[in-house]
Amino acid sequence: MTREEKLEIIEGLTEKFKENPYFYITDASGFTVAQVNAFRRACFEKGVEYKVYKNTLIKKALENLDADYTEFSEVALKGFTGIIFSKETGNLPAKVILDFRKKLGKKEVRPLFKGASIDSGIFLGEDQLDLLSNLKSKQELLGDVIALLQSPAKNLISALQSGQNTLAGLVKTLSEKE
Repeated sequence: MTREEKLEIIEGLTEKFKENPYFYITDASGFTVAQVNAFRRACFEKGVEYKVYKNTLIKKALENLDADYTEFSEVALKGFTGIIFSKETGNLPAKVILDFRKKLGKKEVRPLFKGASIDSGIFLGEDQLDLLSNLKSKQELLGDVIALLQSPAKNLISALQSGQNTLAGLVKTLSEKE
């Protein structure tokens, strides 16, 4: 690979990192070609992109970003490295990894989770994967807040409506007595 080709890959990867606020670093070493293709297909079906890059190219692309990824580079960028990019949801790649592992069965822990960047927040290590899969997206959090804000108003309206029926029943009963 020539120097110009490497520079093009680094520039393209830097743009991908800027466009995708959520990315996960994985290790799919030990997979057969069929398993890697199945994992790529699973990623594609869920709307995320999986690509394999050389660690040195990833390090150089991360250096071009505003955030500090030195710890991330030192820990996660060793061995076979694939990156899962997600534009909209931070927990989707974690769910894809866990679902793929379930499909493989036999308590398979491939692909290995090395680390993730969620809005420039860094998560390292396999133990973080369950936490990330349960993380709510911004849209889910906004929906929860809106539901909480609507709840008192709904309770007030239902109380007024039930009181209206009681009041109408009381007036009807009084009118029937006379």
